[in-house]
Amino acid sequence: MRLLDLFGCAGGAARGYWLAGFDVVSVDIEPHNHWGELLVMDWETALDTLDLTDFDAVHASPPCQGYTALAAVHGNEWPKLIEPVRERLDAIGLPYVIENVQGAPIRRDLVLCGEMFGLGVLRHRYFELGGWAMFQPEHVEHRGRVGGWRHGQRFDGPYFAVYGEGGGKGSVDEWQRAMGIDWTSDRRELAEAIPPAYTRLIGEGLRSFIGVPETAVSGREDER
Repeated sequence: MRLLDLFGCAGGAARGYWLAGFDVVSVDIEPHNHWGELLVMDWETALDTLDLTDFDAVHASPPCQGYTALAAVHGNEWPKLIEPVRERLDAIGLPYVIENVQGAPIRRDLVLCGEMFGLGVLRHRYFELGGWAMFQPEHVEHRGRVGGWRHGQRFDGPYFAVYGEGGGKGSVDEWQRAMGIDWTSDRRELAEAIPPAYTRLIGEGLRSFIGVPETAVSGREDER
């Protein structure tokens, strides 16, 4: 199985899909400390020039900054690409996944949280599934607060806020462990990444939809 990963950044999504059995080709406009294969180009060029018949599915994580609450308050120039990406992927006809944050204009076909996987982040993310479907895991109760400073008060909790600087948000090592990512120590890359556990689960659902048994893709746990 082969998957095209658009807006690949550091490769958190790519790693999860790989663990689920996919060979992944990622695309991003910037070079990154990426897990796996990364082609430096924009998403439209990738869809226009790559042979899409070589792929079984597509994942896309368009920039989320333009859909955040801070953008609504302060404004920014981040592109809002979900609609054009969806239009192109619908026309291609492969099963696809679009990932983004609360407030983004995507269907919430799947909502994932770090607590579902025993991670040290909450990091709620929303996934739109195009042309296929899978089960929604139970959104289990959180074990406490996200640690750090809020409005001049320090809170303790089992989760890290993996974004920004200061505020008691944790060290790079703590962020890496919390996210399940060990191949980059860049804070920006970690802050923008998807925990691989999320896309491993999605990839397993996608593999089932495509019809490839688990026994055909076992043995990747200890490989890099």
